[in-house]
Amino acid sequence: MDGMRVSVKADYAVRAVIELAAAGDCGPVSAEHIASIQDIPLKFLHNILAELKHEGIVKSFRGAAGGFVLARDPALISLGDIIRVANGGPLARVGDFRPDELAYTGHMAPLRDVWVAVRVGIRDVLDAVTVADICLGELPEVVQQLLSRPDAWLPRVKLIPGQAPRAGVPGPRPRPRPGATSPTAESALVAHPASDSSAS
Repeated sequence: MDGMRVSVKADYAVRAVIELAAAGDCGPVSAEHIASIQDIPLKFLHNILAELKHEGIVKSFRGAAGGFVLARDPALISLGDIIRVANGGPLARVGDFRPDELAYTGHMAPLRDVWVAVRVGIRDVLDAVTVADICLGELPEVVQQLLSRPDAWLPRVKLIPGQAPRAGVPGPRPRPRPGATSPTAESALVAHPASDSSAS
């Protein structure tokens, strides 16, 4: 399951869609604007947006005032929907297989059920949280309950100083309106534990 990490591509895709939702009725948002405000490599972002468009999550418009908008109501787009597109498949896999496709035998047989349960847990969160929830800052109860656990914010793997993952997490930066000139100052990168998935 690749260490249960959320891929950089999935993180970029989720943030791109949230940026479009945050723009509301301001009209199409350019890929350049999203790339600048979210510190996403532009070429990479174009590929992601093309995949999201193909799957009906975003729409594009050409011309001087062109760009991207959401193709659906943000309340109808879950984070799971976006991550499945970005990962090109299910939310959780064991190697190249979905957990339910595994065929362990003997004393290993119950292990398949563990991986299936892991997939259920991932789905319970990512399919419950919508883009609208993020924009409104109102996370569903399933997330609130998990965050209320005393161990929610405590890492269980010690990171070696200087080796903590840093890519893909922008710090605070000005948020110009779509179409306005984007700031060029570099944003601070915040170290964070990564959490990846590819599951269905």
